[in-house]
Amino acid sequence: MSRTYITTQGDMWDAIAYTQLGDVAHTDKLHSLNRHLLEYYIFPAGIVIQLPEIGTDAPDILPPWKQVAG
Repeated sequence: MSRTYITTQGDMWDAIAYTQLGDVAHTDKLHSLNRHLLEYYIFPAGIVIQLPEIGTDAPDILPPWKQVAG
């Protein structure tokens, strides 16, 4: 199920990433999902933005105490 955010006057990409996704590092994911809105730097009110699913990335290498003995 995709989530959306409706902008308020003055919203910016990085602020939306921070408030809605928890980190400004997700700004590039917002851009990728909403390419049709890249003309905006500062948003007017009422623009619907698709929010990406942000998962928790598991580390590639687990510490020894979390590894399953095989």
